[in-house]
Amino acid sequence: MSSKTKHIIRILPALFTIIILWASTCLASPKIEPQRVVLKNGITLLFVETHALPMVNISVAIKAGAIYDPHEKGGVAGLTSALLDEGTKNRSSKQIAEEIDFIGGKLSTSGGEDYSSASLVVLKKDLKTGMDLLSDILLNPAFPEEELERKKKETIASIISEKDDPGAVVSKAFYKAVFPGHPYGIPVQGEEESVGRITRDDIVRFYQQYYKPNNAIVVVVGDLGYKEAVALIEEYFRQWGKSKITLPDVPAVTKVTKKGSILIDRNITQANIVLGHTGISRDNPDYYAVSVMNYILGGGGFQSRLIKEIRDKKGLAYSVYSRFDVNKYPGAFSVEIQTKNESALEALEGIKAELNKIRDEKVSDEELKDAKSYITGSFPLKFDTNAKISNFLVQIEFYNLGLDYLNEYVKKIEGITKDDIMRVAKKYIDTENYIMVAVGNQEKTGLKEGTNK
Repeated sequence: MSSKTKHIIRILPALFTIIILWASTCLASPKIEPQRVVLKNGITLLFVETHALPMVNISVAIKAGAIYDPHEKGGVAGLTSALLDEGTKNRSSKQIAEEIDFIGGKLSTSGGEDYSSASLVVLKKDLKTGMDLLSDILLNPAFPEEELERKKKETIASIISEKDDPGAVVSKAFYKAVFPGHPYGIPVQGEEESVGRITRDDIVRFYQQYYKPNNAIVVVVGDLGYKEAVALIEEYFRQWGKSKITLPDVPAVTKVTKKGSILIDRNITQANIVLGHTGISRDNPDYYAVSVMNYILGGGGFQSRLIKEIRDKKGLAYSVYSRFDVNKYPGAFSVEIQTKNESALEALEGIKAELNKIRDEKVSDEELKDAKSYITGSFPLKFDTNAKISNFLVQIEFYNLGLDYLNEYVKKIEGITKDDIMRVAKKYIDTENYIMVAVGNQEKTGLKEGTNK
């Protein structure tokens, strides 16, 4: 062994210690102190000052999600947001793309269930160009007919291709069954028939109804001062006039009140199965206890009970996990599993046993400690970039979580007890009334209950 190699080996422990200390410093709870103001035209502005990099992130959320899609025209909200940067009264889609690429920035739009959004990432020196583009696509979209037709064809092609994806098939069937008559039961991108019915007039009406400053949240994070940020947004969105907005009534989310199953026959080697029911909304005070409970049950990866029992001990699953969708209205609680067709019944029985166990027996001290340690320890990772801070602040404002959420989150997780875990498990996990959807070779699965398709 050379002297150089010996020297490297000797200094490795010291290097390792330095790396650990550096990582612990980086992952320490960040000091984020958001400031909030409502501007004259109604924009709710949140700001966080960071100077690690000479960059600025801006996120704009419009309360115009798929929950407000017109009847039988699912996909309007998604198409509206997708078309914002496909041409304005001042620029073509090509010009928009070339201008943002020239400065090395990023301009994007997206549609979601509860809200739609646009975001900008630029170097501070290019902020004027970036804001010219961001304000242009939000205030002056042209919604060109040819771009709409292109987006519709792309969307329909994507929907058709998903029919060959067992995971997409089982997910769509599950949400449709759990949320009958509610927008959450329809994919954000819409359905093949509904997208085909959308016209440019639908897009224009949707934009004119919801894209108003007093229906918008703007988050600025980056190398600016508070007064600079306020002046920036006021300057570029001054012409965005507010007006009265009447949000349509959204049907109530109804609880699943009986057991139901949907069996979809496919000639595949493994079954894709989802079972569950309605869950909780994001502003539910039990969110914290539910988060810890679900981590232990099936949201904690290889540390979760479902993985340990169904996959590791019994060898029945390729993947298995549980989750709670948390939205403006109660989302879904679901357990998803991929297993051999022949082991579908046994795997389902194993899942039901774990659901009953977490409802009826207190979790161990070690499980509770590990869950809380992971959740609180990983919390700073939600804010390790300006983009993450920006997106998270949008959610804090949209779901009315309060600016003290960043400081209170860890305290509330740490305060969860074993009794809390059992209480929320009994309250939000129903082992008698649920929907089960299975996509697989039904002759081999042995699943006979419910509707065959």
